[in-house]
Amino acid sequence: MGDTLEFNEIYQEVKGSWNDGRLRFSKQNVVYKSSKTGKVDNIPAGELNLAQWRRVCLGHGIKLATSTGHVYKYDGFRDTDFEKISEFFKANYKVELTEKDLCVKGWNWGTAKFSGPLLSFDINDSTAFEIPLSSVSQCATGKNEVTLEFHQNDDAEVSLMEVRFYVPPGQADEGQDPVEAFAQNVLSKADVIQATGDAVCIFKELQCLTPRGRYDIRIYPTFLHLHGKTFDYKIPYTTVLRLFLLPHKDQRQMFFVISLDPPIKQGQTRYHFLILLFSKEEDISLTLNMSEEDVERRFEGKLSKNMSGSLYEMVSRVMKALVNRKITVPGNFQGHSGAQCITCSYKASSGLLYPLERGFIYVHKPPVHLRFEEISCVNFARGTTTTRSFDFEIETKQGNQYTFSSIEREEYGKLFDFVNAKKLNIKNRGFKEGMKGNNDEYSDSDDDQHDAYLERMKAEGKIREEGNDSDESDAESGEYDSNASESNSSEGGDDSEEDNRKKKKAKKAKVVKERKERKPRKEKKQKDTGGPKRPMSAYMLWLNSSRERIKSENPGISVTEISKKAGEMWRQLGKDEKEEWESKAGEAKKQYDKAKKEYNESGGGSSAASKNKKKGGKKEEKKRKSAGGDKDRERGGGNDSFKSREFIETSEESSSDSDRKSKSKSKKKKKVKYLT
Repeated sequence: MGDTLEFNEIYQEVKGSWNDGRLRFSKQNVVYKSSKTGKVDNIPAGELNLAQWRRVCLGHGIKLATSTGHVYKYDGFRDTDFEKISEFFKANYKVELTEKDLCVKGWNWGTAKFSGPLLSFDINDSTAFEIPLSSVSQCATGKNEVTLEFHQNDDAEVSLMEVRFYVPPGQADEGQDPVEAFAQNVLSKADVIQATGDAVCIFKELQCLTPRGRYDIRIYPTFLHLHGKTFDYKIPYTTVLRLFLLPHKDQRQMFFVISLDPPIKQGQTRYHFLILLFSKEEDISLTLNMSEEDVERRFEGKLSKNMSGSLYEMVSRVMKALVNRKITVPGNFQGHSGAQCITCSYKASSGLLYPLERGFIYVHKPPVHLRFEEISCVNFARGTTTTRSFDFEIETKQGNQYTFSSIEREEYGKLFDFVNAKKLNIKNRGFKEGMKGNNDEYSDSDDDQHDAYLERMKAEGKIREEGNDSDESDAESGEYDSNASESNSSEGGDDSEEDNRKKKKAKKAKVVKERKERKPRKEKKQKDTGGPKRPMSAYMLWLNSSRERIKSENPGISVTEISKKAGEMWRQLGKDEKEEWESKAGEAKKQYDKAKKEYNESGGGSSAASKNKKKGGKKEEKKRKSAGGDKDRERGGGNDSFKSREFIETSEESSSDSDRKSKSKSKKKKKVKYLT
């Protein structure tokens, strides 16, 4: 057996909600880490004195008790895990893993036993259920009843609100009422906050960002009391997960962040973080409300009775000693401006993003803390409003996405190197090189920077303007020529008419030249249905002969699958087999060439082509005539003052000789056709 045993997807019940995590048994200790909060339970091997294996709702579970009075329960084991865990406990912990059955009779009367932080309800020496007294928020007594109320968990779908115990009348120890004795046992271990005694110290009028306002913070031995003008909050130290001390970007202020689980509540609002803002220049002299002997015995040199220094240092020092947790500060990260944070926006609110050694934290509205181990991947996205900024997206393993937008472009290189050093999965790896090049090229201030996107937009706009100007100039020149011809023709002068004629001929010649430059449309090839059919290839000849065999070997195969299968079989054929079908294809090709030659000699192909040409020629002639007539009508009807020389000559001939009316009409048609 190895030195350690590790199990994934092990669950711990926290106030009615199941939180999964990882459990590891080693020779020195038992360690459980929650996947949701990252909280670690560390149980030294020397303190273990009880281990029970029980059948629970999630398979099998282990109940561990220590000599200090703590009880830990973990569920989610398999039945086959019992033997190896039992052997490991005997070999390393000298503790026997015993099997314990729970009572499932459903009876509601039995014996209540208080064992450490648990209240167990037993029926015939078998446990029916257990209540962690740390989950009790209130204990009320009646005549013969004791009512327990519980802390609520927002993550639990169904919450247990209260449990009532009926205590029969009888004589308790030393003549005490049994109901009061029961209530005292509950309150001694319950998480009921009672402000008894004096506070260790008091900090007056501290600025709090969440919940917003100024509060007096009173430090008690077991809880923290926030007293404001409107609301009061009592925060047990057991609910504090982490402490953060973060410098502001202006280097004149400090954030002190307290992470809470479960959060403090005000109506429907939940505050998972308590954020205090301090000025670095504010100092304080602090005297603890305890004797020097008590301070030394309680805090073991972490605190002294009289202390002085910066206000944020005193608060963080006292909280660290009472909560017994480390204070997290920013690591080696430095942004473009030299600060240890990045200015960005989250959910339309501006704030600061701090890259830490083991995660990211954003302050302040709303505060967000993301550990590296719960991050699935990160993404660097282009800014939606301007090219001077980019977005930093974080996606967690639970599927949640956090987008921190409006980050200055200069911060990209530092942030990318930090993320890369922490070995986080980056979606767009190739994005760094492009941004790095931009950073090197635009290293000056914002006013002097060259915006590539803006320059490209300007160039495209300039091209569009030049195109519009050329179109407008062509249109204006055409309109000027037509107006000039109209005015000159109306005057009837010989010189002006001659000039107009020359201009018109030049213009028409230009138009004809442009038309000649156009490529003629390709005529569609008409299929000759009477000719011989093309021969099949060697593969098609083989496929036709093998199709039925493929169908029989693969019943129910589709048409597309037949082609796919046949292609594979054809590629696997040997050279000799393929030569047989290629020779058949060659013979079929010779027969086709012979038949095609005979067909062409008999005039089959040429007659079909001539018919098609005749049909196409007639259609083209009709189109040209209709187009010429339309243009003639446009010239005649749209502009009565303008008449060409040819039109005048034909009109004179028709008026002088009425007998040749039909001939003049044909001439007119021909000349109009010439003009077009």
